[in-house]
Amino acid sequence: MELTMQQLKQNTFLKEKDKLLGFIRGRVSTLEEAEDILQDVFYQFIAGFETIDSLDRVTSWLYSVARNKIIDRYRRDASRPKRTDFSFSSSSDEDGPLTLQEILPDLDNSPESVLLKEAIWDEITEALSELPKAQREIFIQNEIEERSFRELAEEEGVSINTLLSRKRYAIMSLRKRLQRFYDDVMMDN
Repeated sequence: MELTMQQLKQNTFLKEKDKLLGFIRGRVSTLEEAEDILQDVFYQFIAGFETIDSLDRVTSWLYSVARNKIIDRYRRDASRPKRTDFSFSSSSDEDGPLTLQEILPDLDNSPESVLLKEAIWDEITEALSELPKAQREIFIQNEIEERSFRELAEEEGVSINTLLSRKRYAIMSLRKRLQRFYDDVMMDN
């Protein structure tokens, strides 16, 4: 018995829904936000189902769309839990964790904080565009797209240590840039 296209869409999404929600929930602040993103993913799934090359690729397509929606949300309101200020406890420890969360402040949802979040993301975007291509790409692929170093090393034909080094330089550059930005903001207050 052959399934109709509608049944196929429904079965596929129902099968992946809980795992996808868990994936999203682990990357956003609230369950409501995760459910909103899941709804956006579902809408895009329904609208773009015909563009998916093969049924074997549906799951990876759903996760790619979810990842893109999460990134869009970060860019819009930078709602991920963050540090409380720009004083980087590990800035002198170059072997410390190298994550985006490490270099972003923790802000509430006041109007001033929302504007500051937008300014911070603008600053990060500009700083990333100024990085050498190799550093920018590894930072985005690992930190924002959440791809593993192993996967990237195999894909690019370089060692994991090379990628770690590139990301380390990117983080150090972003730290310096955001520290200058923070100092400028604090001097205005």
